[in-house]
Amino acid sequence: MNNPTLLKNLRVIPDFPIPGIQFQDISTLFNNAECLHIMRDEVVELYKDKGITKVVGLESRGFLLGPTVASDLNAGFVMARKPGKLPGETIEQEYTKEYGTDKICMIKDSINSDDIVLIHDDLLATGGSMRAAYDLVKKFNPKKIYISFIIELTIEGLHGRDAFADTDTEISTLLVV
Repeated sequence: MNNPTLLKNLRVIPDFPIPGIQFQDISTLFNNAECLHIMRDEVVELYKDKGITKVVGLESRGFLLGPTVASDLNAGFVMARKPGKLPGETIEQEYTKEYGTDKICMIKDSINSDDIVLIHDDLLATGGSMRAAYDLVKKFNPKKIYISFIIELTIEGLHGRDAFADTDTEISTLLVV
């Protein structure tokens, strides 16, 4: 979609967190009311006719826009968090990172087989954490799963969409950089 206002307000911080990385700082999009409205409106527009019943936000930046989108879609919001952060019985999915493994968890009864789910996060880079979230949501056997991001990085070596090549899920991004 690459809305010009969003692109103009996205801050790039060179050499953060390590030399050679061009960090895409979304804080400038969230602290600008116009950008916040644009992001919400564009995501809602993409999914308003899909029958979404639950929006899953990945810890922590998926929590920023996810609840607002869920509210506008008249859907519930589900948190996907690190182990030990959710009360009650949870289910989890392990995934590999460049320096080890991690897990993502959700409350056991947060999604059911009648749900149509939108999983939301801020950034698609390698796709590892979102693939884990997708696999975790799949365990609930919902009717359909969609995925949305604010930013998709397409620099050499990052092929985040490839992580979903074996799925039939629809992936949307607001900005491709």
